[in-house]
Amino acid sequence: MIDERSERRIGLIQLHLAVLLAGGSGLFAKALAVGPDVLTAGRTVFGAASLLAFATLAGRRLVVRPARDAVGLLLCGFVLAAHWVTFFLAIQVSTVAVGLLAFSTFPLFTTLLEPAVFGERLRPTDVVLAAIVSLGLVLVVPSFDAGDGMVRGAFWGVVSALLFAALALASRSYNARQPALAIAFHQQLGAALITVPFALPSVASVSPGDWAGLVVLGVVFTAVGQGLAVASLRHLRARTVSVVFGLEPVYAIVLARLILHESPSPRTLLGGLLICGAAAGACLRREAPLESQR
Repeated sequence: MIDERSERRIGLIQLHLAVLLAGGSGLFAKALAVGPDVLTAGRTVFGAASLLAFATLAGRRLVVRPARDAVGLLLCGFVLAAHWVTFFLAIQVSTVAVGLLAFSTFPLFTTLLEPAVFGERLRPTDVVLAAIVSLGLVLVVPSFDAGDGMVRGAFWGVVSALLFAALALASRSYNARQPALAIAFHQQLGAALITVPFALPSVASVSPGDWAGLVVLGVVFTAVGQGLAVASLRHLRARTVSVVFGLEPVYAIVLARLILHESPSPRTLLGGLLICGAAAGACLRREAPLESQR
């Protein structure tokens, strides 16, 4: 039997791989000449299709019972779709660094919401880490002019963060009774159902190269990444998942520099250092055993 420490290690490995893929997904908002609606529809359609293909080949069950859980997961997919639309929009109106760093504030929302949802104790350390994340966001935004693209990017990034926090909490509630693959598939399917009608008018203008990018985004950076993130919740708390995802900008900024030649300002880097430092501190802090948290 795998002990608690080994389970936590497995969960962290799954989670960091998911964060790497999530960080890379932000680059598609700049690399592909399509809007946030097409990006989201493409990644969800191809993501759901790849999960279905994998389940079929592996003989894995995707049916969710009772029916109310299936409906609940599809509704979670609507939240997932809204998260991705705002996530891509944040990057397109600003930069990869600003969009990702603003999104990385979602530990603030998870920290405040998780104790109320699951009846867990809110610790002073969690509040301090959330405050550091908030200070980092203030440094990331160069001004508070609503017409500034960086400010709008930060705003949409924070909205995306709130939606992701809600999704992480909802996924944890289903994890105890549903397979991770089934959870990921139904969320992808729900997101596809809500976004495809909005994306259809723009489909004819998508180039072959952008179609190829959407396939990679959906299969590798979405299906595989989300599956790893959901699976990690079996071993980790949603709050831990949220703070480790705060490291996502590290991967994204490095990739944006190498691929898009996009360099953040020193002030943005300082804000990012605070945000990522808080995330790393929360990741390294010893947690109470999972069983005692329920």
